[in-house]
Amino acid sequence: MTVTLTFRARLRELPLAAAVTACLVSFVAFWVAQRAANVTMLDLSVYRAEGETVLAGGDLYAMRATSANLPTTYPPFAALLFTPLTLLGVPEMRTLATAGNLLLLLALVHLSLRLVGRDRPGAALWVAAVLVWCEPVWTTLRYGQINLLIAVAVLWDLTRRENNRWAGVGIGLATAVKLTPGLFVVLLLVVGVARARAGGRRWEWNPWLRQAATATGVFIGVTVASAVVLPYDSRRFWTEMIFETSRVGRKEETANQSLNGVLARLLHTTDPGVWWLVAAVVVGVAGITVAVLAALRDDRPVAVVACATTALLVSPISWSHHWVWCVPMLILLATRVRPAWTAGTALVFASFALWWVPHAPAPVRLELHQNGWQMLLSGLYTLTGLGLLAAFGIRQWRAAQAVAKE
Repeated sequence: MTVTLTFRARLRELPLAAAVTACLVSFVAFWVAQRAANVTMLDLSVYRAEGETVLAGGDLYAMRATSANLPTTYPPFAALLFTPLTLLGVPEMRTLATAGNLLLLLALVHLSLRLVGRDRPGAALWVAAVLVWCEPVWTTLRYGQINLLIAVAVLWDLTRRENNRWAGVGIGLATAVKLTPGLFVVLLLVVGVARARAGGRRWEWNPWLRQAATATGVFIGVTVASAVVLPYDSRRFWTEMIFETSRVGRKEETANQSLNGVLARLLHTTDPGVWWLVAAVVVGVAGITVAVLAALRDDRPVAVVACATTALLVSPISWSHHWVWCVPMLILLATRVRPAWTAGTALVFASFALWWVPHAPAPVRLELHQNGWQMLLSGLYTLTGLGLLAAFGIRQWRAAQAVAKE
């Protein structure tokens, strides 16, 4: 009997061992490929320079770093978080960043599987072994970006139990580092208010409102604390830099996978102006409405992915590496739609197709001269996001119609 039980236990361990092996092999191959490609991790070097500037008492928003002459674009709180990077040499910093981002990818996959109720032993390892090769993840590690950390912080909150006292902290911190996660606070607040009034009472406190309040409180707390430590830089950011989107980069760049970028390339202009504003308002309202309706129907996975997609679309600049939200997106699709649709969406993010088109830095600006097919390829992420929101919207409308007929 003992021998039989031991044999069965070993059989159960085999799939997990295979998953660990597959993930390790994939990650090692990825690491080797990145080094063979001579990745520069430019953004990571900018983060380190921000930390050095803070410690030296310099002007954070006058700073320029790396051979690309890149400026600081994040709020002052981010620069304070980057100060520990100054304790490391550049080679050690790059190694730590690569290892850390691979672990964050595992965490993001794990939380995404938990979000859709498919968290199984070894599942995150198998999925991460595949998704590490998609373009947003590759580019995030190529530049040493913090996108995976931001996504993990947000999903950590949104996969907690409703009464968890820490839920909201992750979103608050993520918003203090990079403003776009603030749209999740809007989602929490609107859903919370709607649920508070659903019972016919004037007001009823609920977990959604509690989480929105926690996120807002954390954001305000760390932002004020940053202003105390860095008063000059904080004043400059919140009164000047926040409005200078040109500091982030050129709107028409192929890497910009937001509505703003697509419209710039479509209209052959460096600034779509009012056209982007109108499109951003329409898509923003529609997207957050879809997310709220899904949340009110207790479909949290759709609500989260719809909100993230909306934020990416309406942001003035959404670089391709910001689309690491394709990880929960693909996991959600794999559980809801036909395999062909999931495979097609996966191909969009794994093909690197947006880089197949002519692109070059200023003053050449090849993106302003793309033809129809080239504009299509350079807008694949944006078009996929719009299609996804439309599909979610149709699903919510059909669900509402079904309820109305009952």
